[in-house]
Amino acid sequence: MADIGGAQETGKKGGKKRRARRGVVRVDMTPMVDLMCLLITFFMLTTAFSKPKIMEIVLPEKIKKDKEKEEAPKIAKSRTLNIILGPENKVLWYTGAVDDPKNPPPLQVTDFSPTGIRALLLERNRALFRKIEQFNNDIISGKIKMPLDSIEPAISRLKKEDDTGPIVLIKAYKSSNYGNFVDILDEMSIVGIARYAIVDISWIEEQMVEKTLGISSTGSTP
Repeated sequence: MADIGGAQETGKKGGKKRRARRGVVRVDMTPMVDLMCLLITFFMLTTAFSKPKIMEIVLPEKIKKDKEKEEAPKIAKSRTLNIILGPENKVLWYTGAVDDPKNPPPLQVTDFSPTGIRALLLERNRALFRKIEQFNNDIISGKIKMPLDSIEPAISRLKKEDDTGPIVLIKAYKSSNYGNFVDILDEMSIVGIARYAIVDISWIEEQMVEKTLGISSTGSTP
């Protein structure tokens, strides 16, 4: 609010014309202080409640340059699940490894439907998935009482201690799309896969994809 203070006088005094005195404008800052407090409260609340939408990806530890070479951990072939993102939203998979390039394992074709890759991952990860589901149910029912910030570390320990679930290797064919890459990472989180890695596709696996889907070497389907 503003008002004009000071009287304005006009007329003549002693035969001389007297100028009108200008009023002084005074601004009341009280409403501005109230508005500033409201804005500060608004920004504090919106900043606390809004969380960035990000995807958490666990990256491998940095390799240390030591003189002694450590042997890589041995992985059972039966636990290794290779997932290849193919063209047209198709997902191909096989277990184990390609020991003989002349006689590679057959590829299975699926998709991102409810009965597709998620059903396969649930079947392979059923034991760990049930443990995590039971743990969440115990938290909700109050059977297990712990602080909220301790729930996620507890689930991480369950995943770390698991020795039966699959070890998923995610690979992408040259004509796959980025959306499918995000989808498969979502599936890893939903199903609760404890161990997965993103690796480059090999030339023999590219040939396996092309042979299974009937893709020519130029990348087009005949």
